[in-house]
Amino acid sequence: MDNPVGIFDSGIGGLTVVKEVIKLLPHENLVYFGDTARVPYGIKSKETIIKFSLENTLFLLQQDVKMIVIACNTSSSLALPIIRRHFKIPIIGVIMPGAKEAVYATKNKKVGVIGTRATINSGAYEEEIKRLDAGIKVFSQACPMFVPIVEEGWINDAITTKVAEKYLSVLKSKGIDTLILGCTHYPLLKNKIQQVMGKAVKLIDSAEQVAIEVKQVLSQEGVLNKERSRPSREYFVSDEVAIFKNVAKSFLGNELKEVKRVSNV
Repeated sequence: MDNPVGIFDSGIGGLTVVKEVIKLLPHENLVYFGDTARVPYGIKSKETIIKFSLENTLFLLQQDVKMIVIACNTSSSLALPIIRRHFKIPIIGVIMPGAKEAVYATKNKKVGVIGTRATINSGAYEEEIKRLDAGIKVFSQACPMFVPIVEEGWINDAITTKVAEKYLSVLKSKGIDTLILGCTHYPLLKNKIQQVMGKAVKLIDSAEQVAIEVKQVLSQEGVLNKERSRPSREYFVSDEVAIFKNVAKSFLGNELKEVKRVSNV
């Protein structure tokens, strides 16, 4: 079935998921929507996040997608159950795959979670981790500045190190051995985060786990693309195209030829 897989995020961060899906499922057609006009979601109310997430879902459905990946931790933690109730096609988020991997990875049963304020306040990761293993202690920290830093392309800036040190010092003092990067923007800051936390702490980037789940769902539904022709990959944003293209290169490793701007999501 050659209908595309739809992926949406509040901005650019969901491209970490796109990269892993392309790596694992190179023949699948993809449609990506980044809601760059309304990023960041993490500082907005639950009602607003749900509203935006429903609108993004409707946009992808108009592209005739066969499944939807909510590649945004904030939307996954607050809007996923509601979206699933409204639509029949398979819809997956990023919380469960990341939590599952962290439970598997931790040795001392001390797991840290970083994310936007909305994600951290939702308690979604802690709930999922405790469901899988009630003996694990979870320490959470909101890092609201990380998303704008990535969106601005300040990944290797000195200010990023300072911000990372300020946010992560509390988690470091708790003796965690595993840290969930609970926002799809954060893998781009992986080197800085690892530098601050130290090599002994395992960083969990859920993008790889999400890609595995996409493959499992498509396989279960019997809708994996059997075509071996050149796959189509479409990228849409709700704001300035040039900025998106520029930062997207650092995510995907190559320049995007065409990105379309849509203003009526």
